[in-house]
Amino acid sequence: MSAESTPDPGIPGETSTTSPRRRAAKGRRRKPPTTRRRALSVTAWTAAGIVVLGGTGAGYLYFKLNGNLKTVDINQALGGDRPGKADNGSENILVLGSDSRSGGNKKLGGGTDDGSARSDTAMIVHVYAGHKKASVVSIPRDTLIDRPECTDAKGGTHPAAHGVMFNESYSTGGAACAVRTVESLTGVRMDHYLEVDFSGFQKLIDELGGVQVTTTKAIHDPDSHLNLDPGTHTLTGQQALGLVRTRHGVGDGSDLGRIQLQQAFVKALVNQVKHVGLFTNPKKLYDLADTATGAVTTDSDLGSVNSLISFAGGLKGISASHMNMVTMPVRYDPTNPNRVVIEKSKAEQVWTALKNDKPIPRTAVEGTATGKAKGVVSS
Repeated sequence: MSAESTPDPGIPGETSTTSPRRRAAKGRRRKPPTTRRRALSVTAWTAAGIVVLGGTGAGYLYFKLNGNLKTVDINQALGGDRPGKADNGSENILVLGSDSRSGGNKKLGGGTDDGSARSDTAMIVHVYAGHKKASVVSIPRDTLIDRPECTDAKGGTHPAAHGVMFNESYSTGGAACAVRTVESLTGVRMDHYLEVDFSGFQKLIDELGGVQVTTTKAIHDPDSHLNLDPGTHTLTGQQALGLVRTRHGVGDGSDLGRIQLQQAFVKALVNQVKHVGLFTNPKKLYDLADTATGAVTTDSDLGSVNSLISFAGGLKGISASHMNMVTMPVRYDPTNPNRVVIEKSKAEQVWTALKNDKPIPRTAVEGTATGKAKGVVSS
């Protein structure tokens, strides 16, 4: 049964849709102005941002844009010991948000300029056959897992590790190790890899002219420099970055609460992208494409502007209302409330659904840890 013939997969509480606007102070709503800049990043935001890039059409100033792209040869690093590719027309994309501590990310990520990086956000984006619907599964970075032995993109080998946090796989062996770990956990092959860093995310949101969200409760978090009263806001890049990174300002203060904000933001971002009039403003189109291609790291199969455009063109038909967003089923670790562990039987329902290109059953996410931040932000 195809995704198009099944009911929308999902969990209760779909967000509403509104079109966004330029930067606005907290609590104020502004009329839709012209768009300016930015919108890819940390975790499935990339998929949404790449859709923007695909919507730009032909490769405007192709060679410059092509030179912006950074790639990782995932296939070479992982070799043939991987789950098989699906033959039903579906695709799986691992989207990571990297909080690199180097370069322009230093002041955004904190810490020292030591070049280190972690996976701040991770999402598996499953695009159903027909490319009209998608399911997005967020993986909490604080999940305790058994990381398999992996080889990084430079050929370095890293031994397996037991009971480590999920985001340790990226900091240990980069993109290739993150993909290996996800495939080991899920048994699902990742067809593509997309990564966006802090500074890239912030610039993209600004390029788009901001993203409009509505907060039902106040969010005040000095750690992420976020200060939003209840109401409708058009978030600047800095505010958007604060929103998707805050964990102390909402819910139970866990990574799970932050994931719920990220998922609401992704839907708002997808709605925003649908209303961007790129073809009427060539300079805006180029500025956005220039920022987007400079912000992402992809697998080598997507490592050209033409490949990205073709890939994104296949995603443009997916609206926010046809995106089912869930969190990998977990429960709090009884020995450490700051960590979570996988609910294996429920998680297996999720992975089985993705392997068979079916909707994720509601039973897979019922009764699992949530972070208690759902409904705090809507698009």
